[in-house]
Amino acid sequence: MLRLDDISYSIEGRVLIEHASAVIPTGHKVGLVGRNGTGKTTLFKLIRQELHLDTGDIDLPRGWRIGGVSQEVPGNEVSLIDTVLAADTERASLMAEAETATDGTRIAEIQTRLADIDAWSAEARASSILKGLGFTDEEQKMPCSAFSGGWRMRVALAAVLFSEPDLLLLDEPTNYLDLEGALWLENYLTRYPHTVVIVSHDRELLNRSVTGILHLNDKKLTYWTGTYDSFVRQRAEQRAVLEQAAKKQDAKRAHLQSFVDRFKAKATKAKQAQSRVKMLEKMETIRVPEDAARTVFTFPSPEPLSPPIIRVEGGKIGYDGKAVLSRLNLRIDQDDRIALLGRNGEGKSTLSKLLSDRLELMEGEKVSSSKLRIGFFAQHQVDELRVEETPLQHLQRELPDQTPSKLRARLAGFGLMAAQVETEVGRLSGGQKARLSLLLATLDAPHLLILDEPTNHLDIESREALVEALTAYNGAVILVSHDMHLLSLVADRLWLVKDGQVSPYDDDLDAYRKMLLSSEKPAEKTAAAATKPKPQKADRNTILALRAEVRKCEERIEKINEIRDRVAGELADPALYEDNNSAKLEKLNRKWAEAVDATERAEALWMEALEKLEEAES
Repeated sequence: MLRLDDISYSIEGRVLIEHASAVIPTGHKVGLVGRNGTGKTTLFKLIRQELHLDTGDIDLPRGWRIGGVSQEVPGNEVSLIDTVLAADTERASLMAEAETATDGTRIAEIQTRLADIDAWSAEARASSILKGLGFTDEEQKMPCSAFSGGWRMRVALAAVLFSEPDLLLLDEPTNYLDLEGALWLENYLTRYPHTVVIVSHDRELLNRSVTGILHLNDKKLTYWTGTYDSFVRQRAEQRAVLEQAAKKQDAKRAHLQSFVDRFKAKATKAKQAQSRVKMLEKMETIRVPEDAARTVFTFPSPEPLSPPIIRVEGGKIGYDGKAVLSRLNLRIDQDDRIALLGRNGEGKSTLSKLLSDRLELMEGEKVSSSKLRIGFFAQHQVDELRVEETPLQHLQRELPDQTPSKLRARLAGFGLMAAQVETEVGRLSGGQKARLSLLLATLDAPHLLILDEPTNHLDIESREALVEALTAYNGAVILVSHDMHLLSLVADRLWLVKDGQVSPYDDDLDAYRKMLLSSEKPAEKTAAAATKPKPQKADRNTILALRAEVRKCEERIEKINEIRDRVAGELADPALYEDNNSAKLEKLNRKWAEAVDATERAEALWMEALEKLEEAES
């Protein structure tokens, strides 16, 4: 297991982590969460011993290999597949030695070890990982130098996944993946055989791929069992309990203080008043966690235009005379919320360029409203910000006639407060740079907003704020994103870009996810499933047994809920927080977490039993 024992770390006098402790069991998949700037990446560096602790210890089992994605991926002439294969250093060393070894005993040892580590299937495994991350069979044979930095980061991710370290540390891995790659990674991590700690603001990834949440907040670490949504629910419940206890304590404090104020001057009551003063002094205040400053985005509202704002008929687009998309028949109205689906390279970016007037049609007709204003956001725009200028200077160049106070108000509307307004862009965080780019893209109140991976570098709170802003926005939105949570809450239409065409996708995102994951399964399994005989209808005894199982599950849930109510009642008792009851409080919190976890498992079993019963009765 990974044990963090009373660790502290500060940088340039600023304390990031202070006397924090946590234990991550072997084999668990854990999401490391916390607002931007709290020290999550720093914690990874401490675990890898790239930084040294001020106090405390980090303990790992002897011999554990720690792996993470390298920030520098060489642009050399080595092929992608060979780059990934080389990440398994033991296999690479044994294969090289096998070429030159002459001693019979050593040759036998090498071959035995190669068999033990399944070396002969390595190329197939490496190819499968690369394919899942978006590389075709032909691209896997190409040199790294043929790909851009973002694609090389995918190669680095493939390499560390292939090497299967005992402790896998991933820092925002979906930032350089598309939706299809993110879904593949989400599924892959659930089957990863060792311990994983992943820093991510992707809510769906944290709900589907992890078994626990490690929360870095207020310089402390707290481990919560369950998914991200479970963590949010447990924190809300704990906060409600603390708020109730704090109210009761405030009432008791006021009652004691009232007695002291009334009788401290009376000789007959002086001793009792003094006793209550001591009680007040000993009473440890129950502190409810403070709410962090609310994250905001404020999009300006465009005036309404007559529909449609864009219409394309018989369109064909491409580059250098070669078509990428053809037979385009599209219509966009001002109230549309459209998500573009499709694997990388199918033409989503090409379509975005057409809609944003960055690419002309090769054939067909495109008609746009004469007053149409279009806002466009893509990651390359974040990278192209002037690092030597401040956010205020960026706005002054775009809006020279507006006063600094108005410009500051606009920046505040995107969460860039006084401390960041005068800071050079090169010193801002990735999330702050993304906010500035979003602001620049929406300055003139566009009727159509095209967003290509807008959530990269944004923390979960900022992503939720973006969802709220887009929901309230009265212009059209075109979304390309790997964030399923964002797509599910914002998009009401889905367009699938595939095989050179764009067509409506009539099913939902869950169906799209299942379709993508099922396409990763071997063809022979699919064929076997197709020929599998239709199950016979269950007999009466089987149905009765399944109904009994459903009742048993319901009874189990009822009992667990009784335990939860009892523990919640004990946690709400003000006396628990008045005396030195830290051991009892810790025990009750542990019981509460266990009860919540048991509820989730019991509900999952109940749903499974219900599905079996429905299938048997159908």
